[in-house]
Amino acid sequence: MQVQVNTGNGVESKESLERWATDHLQEALSRFEQDITRVEVQLFDENRGKGGSADKRCMLEARLTGREPVVVHHHGENQDACFRGATRKLLHALEHTLGKLDREHRDRETIRRDPSAIA
Repeated sequence: MQVQVNTGNGVESKESLERWATDHLQEALSRFEQDITRVEVQLFDENRGKGGSADKRCMLEARLTGREPVVVHHHGENQDACFRGATRKLLHALEHTLGKLDREHRDRETIRRDPSAIA
């Protein structure tokens, strides 16, 4: 899984930020690594450093193999809060999207199909 970090509007892009974001996302999304090809991170300061509550915004876009991308947004008071909030939202969205697909397309057998196995 590749992680790409983009910043804008007053947020400095540093190598340490990219390394931390990559490590955090790879750990948080490890159970979906076979389904995700890339995660794009976009961090913005909507007020460009003027201050204010919840003026930082993080957008995460997970590119899935053979499926439409999953996109989430989160606002927070600082980069850490908005990034972690967006990560939680992305986990929930992936669980919903990929979990629904798993339920609909199971190829395994169950005991419900074999009446003799219930006895």
